[in-house]
Amino acid sequence: MKQIADWIEALDSFLWGPPLLILLLGCHVFLTFYLKVIQRHIFLGIKLSVRNDSGADGEVSQFGALAIALAATIGTGNIIGVGTAIVCGGPGAVFWCWLCGVFGIATKYAEGVLAVKYRIVDDDGMIRGGPMYAIERGMKCKWLAVLFSAFVLLACCGIGSMTQSNAVAETIGKTFSAPMWATGAAEALLILLVVVGGLKFISKVCGALVPAMALLYVLGCFVIIGRNASAVLPAIRLIVTDAFGTKAVGGGFLGVAMMTAIRYGVARGLFSNESGMGSAPLIAASAKTANAVRQALISSTGTFWDTVCICALTGISLVSTALTLNSEPDFAAFTAPELAFNAFERIPYAGKYILSVCLSIFAYTTILGWFCYGRQAIHYLGGKTMFQVFRAAYIPLVFLGAVVSLPIVWNISDIANGLMVIPNVVCLLWLCRVVKEETAKYLWTGKIGEPDPVCVRINQEGKSLDPDQLED
Repeated sequence: MKQIADWIEALDSFLWGPPLLILLLGCHVFLTFYLKVIQRHIFLGIKLSVRNDSGADGEVSQFGALAIALAATIGTGNIIGVGTAIVCGGPGAVFWCWLCGVFGIATKYAEGVLAVKYRIVDDDGMIRGGPMYAIERGMKCKWLAVLFSAFVLLACCGIGSMTQSNAVAETIGKTFSAPMWATGAAEALLILLVVVGGLKFISKVCGALVPAMALLYVLGCFVIIGRNASAVLPAIRLIVTDAFGTKAVGGGFLGVAMMTAIRYGVARGLFSNESGMGSAPLIAASAKTANAVRQALISSTGTFWDTVCICALTGISLVSTALTLNSEPDFAAFTAPELAFNAFERIPYAGKYILSVCLSIFAYTTILGWFCYGRQAIHYLGGKTMFQVFRAAYIPLVFLGAVVSLPIVWNISDIANGLMVIPNVVCLLWLCRVVKEETAKYLWTGKIGEPDPVCVRINQEGKSLDPDQLED
């Protein structure tokens, strides 16, 4: 097992080297300026997210689609993931994680446009969409679409299920002394009870749980920051200075320290907000929306809430707590869960229980969200029969994740995330002109509420049509 773990870690390090970091961050920055800083419309997206398009085609409401996407992104990445970034990359990793989120809003927006633009209605009447459909129908590259779908299924094993259940089992074990296998079994059963209800039921569950737990967690972070008031500004200063390697780690070169901070910050940022992975478009394609731009704006708010807000609060809470307890803490000497527990123990009496509940619910909804992602990928690859196999196999993964080694699970998750990024970012750059044209048509001309007759691409018989057929 140790040899396997070493191989996995080596592959993770190779995949998350400079080329992938440059590709991902480069895509974020390019799309930001190519789309005229689309981030400035984030509050319009928030406003639209609480409205429904009456009479629009789709399987779930716009808020329902956002709730599932947030369920999949707001999870252990916001708590344990940020802690892992600090332990492995230093406090500076928090800055790169946050910056990845700010620029990643543009990438999440572009993903949403293409997801709705190229979605179809399947023979069973269900709406199918996501990067694989944009790759196949927009790029005309079937093999790359198949490859992306396979990577989605691999990610379902890591970020989607095993990582989440592992973090919950460890947290519940520390708080309530429960065996990890028992926690894993309980998680698996609770997931099964929801996924059998289908996409609409999953969206209702996520829509109820995610906002409540996010609010509780944010309030907890504000209490921690308040308790650490004297260390907050030093914590922010340390995060910024470490981000640029002005303080070498372990006597190493400054450039090495900076690259380490970037690597773990971007990797954990991607793990948290998933901008560039192409995951959120898998559910955005199912939303009831008048046009692609409208849903894309709503989808982009997921990155804003997840990373720009929640991950930033987490990072400041963890670093300020460490500085409060020790003026010169050795972050590498901690584990990610220890950083989180130390911070939440600053909340009198109820701190560790708040952390355990929030982490458990976040992880639970993330597992549900990734089930929806895997649903789209498996339907693309094999249809209904393969979906039944996927659903049956997904539940045991939740249990398995609770009882295996955490470092292996995190590394597998990073590898799967990186593999999804490559074909998705290639598609985004290839079809960026399409994104810009849709944005100019509906957003820049003030026609954000105008319906798009090509949005769903179905004719009177309910069969899917190619975009060119309807446009002609």
